[in-house]
Amino acid sequence: MSDKTIRLDIVSAEEELFSADVQMVFAPAMMGEVGVSPQHTPLMTKLKAGDVRAQISDTETKTFFISGGLLEIQPNSVTILSDTAIREDDLDEERAKQAESKARQAMENSGSDMDLVKAKTELAQAAAQLKLIKKLKGKR
Repeated sequence: MSDKTIRLDIVSAEEELFSADVQMVFAPAMMGEVGVSPQHTPLMTKLKAGDVRAQISDTETKTFFISGGLLEIQPNSVTILSDTAIREDDLDEERAKQAESKARQAMENSGSDMDLVKAKTELAQAAAQLKLIKKLKGKR
């Protein structure tokens, strides 16, 4: 790692998805998108569903979908912990649409406040995934 890079680790409940030195990291914090560069001030914050972008070089960026989670920033490292994290190439539009439809049905049929909160969370995650898929299609 040089003084121009920062170590990024993205970890889901299932696996370590990504670990490499990058130039910059962009993540969907609850208060808005944050950009993290080398020697960033330490910070810990919650993340909302959305995309994490790892700028590998001036010409290469890797994108990941996360369902939310935690972001920990240290001067030389960034760690993202998320229940669900998906690589850009593994995003499935049809599956995301099905999840969105299922969440909408669950909202309509919710029998308790807990069911409603869960359904709203699942709907927000599916919507964020579909938004990222649409954004990535526009780049190609």
